[in-house]
Amino acid sequence: MRRRDVLKLAAFSAGALASARSQASPLSGESAPSQAIPPKLDAHIHLFDTSRPGGVPWPEKTDTALYKPALPDRYAALSAPFGIVGAIAVEASPLAADNDWLLGVAERHPVIAGVIGDLIPGTETYRYQLEHLHENPLFRGFRYGNLWNRDLAADLDKPGFVAGLKELAQADLVFETANPDARLIHAIVEVSERVPGLRIVVDHLPNAQVPTESGAKQAYWADLNRLAESSRIFVKISEIPVAQNGKLITDAAFYRDRVDALWNLFGEDRVLFGSDWPNSDHITSFDNTLRIVEQYIALKPPLAAAKYYAKNSIAAYKWRARTPAQAAL
Repeated sequence: MRRRDVLKLAAFSAGALASARSQASPLSGESAPSQAIPPKLDAHIHLFDTSRPGGVPWPEKTDTALYKPALPDRYAALSAPFGIVGAIAVEASPLAADNDWLLGVAERHPVIAGVIGDLIPGTETYRYQLEHLHENPLFRGFRYGNLWNRDLAADLDKPGFVAGLKELAQADLVFETANPDARLIHAIVEVSERVPGLRIVVDHLPNAQVPTESGAKQAYWADLNRLAESSRIFVKISEIPVAQNGKLITDAAFYRDRVDALWNLFGEDRVLFGSDWPNSDHITSFDNTLRIVEQYIALKPPLAAAKYYAKNSIAAYKWRARTPAQAAL
C-alpha cells in the first residue's frame, strides 16, 4: 500500500476547526447551517495488529504515525463522538490468510458492518477463495488497484482475470479500486464495460493524480464521465483539505470546485463517506479529518448528507445491520 502522492494538509488546528464550524465555512464563504450530528457509516477504514507474531505487511515499522495496533475498539472510541455507528474494513494486506484474520476480527466487533478483502482473479485458488469468503455475510468483495505492485490495466488481459470479475458480479459482491490515477480510471471504464452488472467502488477519488497535459486531462475527465453514466459505480469523497508548498490552501473556490465537480458528476446517490483511518493519521488527527469533511457536507441538504454519510453505502456494499443503530440508518 502506498501513500497518496498528492500533497495534502500536514496539520490543521482542531481548535480553529471547531471554531470555524460556527462561523463562515471556508469551503463556500457561506454560513454552514446548524444541524444535529447525522449518523454515519464509515466506508473506509483499515484494521491491523502490529503485535501479531511475524508482524504485518503494512504499515512498516519505521512508520511512527501508524505502527501500532489499529483495531475496532480503538476506532469505535475515536468515531462514536462523530455519530459513526459502523464501518467497512478494507484490506491492508496482500496475504490470503489475512482475509480470514480480518473477517475474524470483524465478527467479534459489531461496529464492523462489512469487510473488503484482497483476491487476485485468474489465480488457481481464486474461485475457492471467493466461495470460501462469500460464506461469511460480512465479506462484501475485494479491492484491486494501484497497490501491492499490481496494475489493473495490464492484469485485465491475463487469463481468467475478467472471468473472475464476472464470478464476483454473479455473487453480487463489490469490486473496489485503490489509489486512482488516469491509467487506473481508464482501466475501471474497461472493467465496467466488460463485466456488466458488477458494482464498483472507486476509493479516494478527490486524491486522484489528475494529468496536467491538456489532452491527457481531457481524456481523464472523459473517462470519469463514462463511469458516471453507470448507476453501478460509486466513488468515495474524503480527505478534502490539501496543501501546496507546505501551506494550507485557503481559497474557498479551490475546495468547492474540486469537490463539487465530483459530487455533481456522480450525483448525491453515488458518493460515499470514508475516513481512511488510520492512514489518515499521516495527514492529521481523526477529529480534524471528520471536521474538515463536515465543513463541506454541512452545506448540502439534509437528505443529500444522509445519503453521503450512510445510505449510499448500503446500496454500494449491501451490508447488513448488526446493531440497532446501524439498522436505523
